[in-house]
Amino acid sequence: MKNRMVAGLAVLLITSASVFAANAHLNKEVDLEGVKCVVADRDAQAGKTAEYKDGSVYFCCGGCAGKFAKTPEKFAIAANRQLVQTGQYTQTGCPFSGGSVDESTVMKVDGAKVGFCCGKCKARVESAEGKDAAKMVFGEKAFAKGFKKVEKEG
Repeated sequence: MKNRMVAGLAVLLITSASVFAANAHLNKEVDLEGVKCVVADRDAQAGKTAEYKDGSVYFCCGGCAGKFAKTPEKFAIAANRQLVQTGQYTQTGCPFSGGSVDESTVMKVDGAKVGFCCGKCKARVESAEGKDAAKMVFGEKAFAKGFKKVEKEG
């Protein structure tokens, strides 16, 4: 009986270490410098995550992770922005037209670098105030039109 308990404890310890090592490796791939929590305006933490659109979104605490889990659609704009900001999604086209991005139109929108097909589209976002600009660029329709998941090599 004692041998079974020791063996079971050893398996549990090895499994926990493997999961921890795997998660540490995943978290190293994402640079959270300047990245804010999806729910609150605080720094995101590597250990507080949730799966979202085949990626991970990051939170400042477990409470925010719980709020997100209950109503992820409420936080979709911030989550989409964070997927771009952390390099899990990349821009493939203008969020308005879907057309090619003109490098001269690139600007920061709520902390994420975004480009547009023309000066007219850029001006639309520049004229928006605060979170309205993020809503225009990272809302579901615009996000689907202008961004896609980065495919990992290997």
